[in-house]
Amino acid sequence: MGKNHSKGSGGSNLASMNKSNEKSIHEMLKNTPSMNDSTDVVHSGSEQQTIKHSTTLTLRNVSNHSLTSPTSVSLEDESAYIKNGSSKLDTFRNWSITTYKCTKQIMLEKLGKSTRTVDLELEAQIDQLKETQKKYLSILRLSRAFTSHFYNCMQTQSLLSETFADLAQKSPELQEEFLRNAETQRILTKNGELLLNALNFFISSINTLCNKTIEDTLLTIRQYELARVEYDAYRVDMEQQRTGGANEPQQKYSNDEVQKKYEKCKDQYEKLRSDIVVKMQFLEENRIKVMHKQLLLFHNAIAAYFAGNANGLEKTLQQFNISLKSPNSVTTSWLEQ
Repeated sequence: MGKNHSKGSGGSNLASMNKSNEKSIHEMLKNTPSMNDSTDVVHSGSEQQTIKHSTTLTLRNVSNHSLTSPTSVSLEDESAYIKNGSSKLDTFRNWSITTYKCTKQIMLEKLGKSTRTVDLELEAQIDQLKETQKKYLSILRLSRAFTSHFYNCMQTQSLLSETFADLAQKSPELQEEFLRNAETQRILTKNGELLLNALNFFISSINTLCNKTIEDTLLTIRQYELARVEYDAYRVDMEQQRTGGANEPQQKYSNDEVQKKYEKCKDQYEKLRSDIVVKMQFLEENRIKVMHKQLLLFHNAIAAYFAGNANGLEKTLQQFNISLKSPNSVTTSWLEQ
């Protein structure tokens, strides 16, 4: 009896456990969210915790960084590149046309088939200036050669003086004669240094006059000559436009364009012409003043040296404010001074 009671009690317990498990499973299935709601919310037990998933991408600090479309940037760069290339092409085109016209004008002038604008008075002054520069450059070249030879002569005189002085110590029987010659060569060397300073000052002044002052005016003259050729080229072009003789592609412009180019070249030509007149006037005054001073210096220094007038040579250098500097002297540093 006891065994049957125990068996019946165990069966009832197992049945109650099965029912409890089925109830728990049923509650879990009841609380499980459907497939449609699983992406939006999560249920845990009896409490529901909702988790929202954002479907958009948030951009931060958009206002601080400007976003430019790559297409717009490339279009802007391409437009700037095309504009720059177009301006270069226009510049090259204008230069080519002007060069062609000027070259043609020069060739026609040499062949005698075209007229040129001539200012007889100004052309004569320009030719005279070029001839003057040529002669002054010859004076400069000869003066440099003379100074170089004279410097070598001074070096020889200095060596002779030292040799005579050395022989005077070794030859007592000819000591007086050797000393006299040594002193003479020493004085000539000393006076030669003064003359050399005067010659260097003369050469420096002539060089400045020829290669800087006159050359600056000649540079303006060359610009004037180029402007004259360009002016004549467009003047002939305008005359051909008026007479209907423009047969070349480079000359087929409207009358307004030809007139503008002609007026521009004419203004440039007249401006350079007036500049040359003023420059040549000042150059002539400066040339006379400089050459008067330098020729007087050259004459007085040469005459005093070869006359043996050392005092006169020194006064000449002082008159022209020439520092007495030996060619072999070395400039002392500021610490020694």
